[in-house]
Amino acid sequence: MQLLRTIAFIVIFYYLFRFLARMFGPMLFRYASKKAQEKYQEQHRNRTQGGGRREMPQEGEVVIENTPENIRKQRTSKSGKKVGEYIDFEEID
Repeated sequence: MQLLRTIAFIVIFYYLFRFLARMFGPMLFRYASKKAQEKYQEQHRNRTQGGGRREMPQEGEVVIENTPENIRKQRTSKSGKKVGEYIDFEEID
């Protein structure tokens, strides 16, 4: 008897879950897509506010975005210690 009661509860919860998913699923999907769209727009807004729209470089023009100061800042860890420089060693016979 207990087994039938457990199976009945599982079936009832399954159909209840399916019913609720059909009712609230589209609303949850709309909410998630709206949040993703807002996040994308915020990222786009932050990117374009930095200095307005950048002009596209002419064909063949070289643009350097990382200056030596920025590279040094990237190599230091959060504690301020330098991570280190990479040295290429050659083996001598």
